[in-house]
Amino acid sequence: MIGNLKPLEIVLIIAVILLLFGAKKLPDMARSLGKSARILKSEAKAMKKDDAATATPTTETVADPAPPQSTPTRTIQAAPGDVTSSRPVNEPKPTTQS
Repeated sequence: MIGNLKPLEIVLIIAVILLLFGAKKLPDMARSLGKSARILKSEAKAMKKDDAATATPTTETVADPAPPQSTPTRTIQAAPGDVTSSRPVNEPKPTTQS
């Protein structure tokens, strides 16, 4: 259905988009979309790398009697040129003492 659009229909769609959002906001929206796509791509690569690292079998299985003290927090890297958007991925759970 999308492949059947005629040039006049495409121009009409672009005109409606310009009227709705305005010419000033379109570059900002495109920039935000690009940043989101970069973050999504880097997270997908990180997930594949994490899956590959955990999927490799080890020949030695040793039971660790002491539980790990704390889990390291992984941070999402900001997009190039954007230093304010890095955030922790998983926060350590608070320990409750009774």
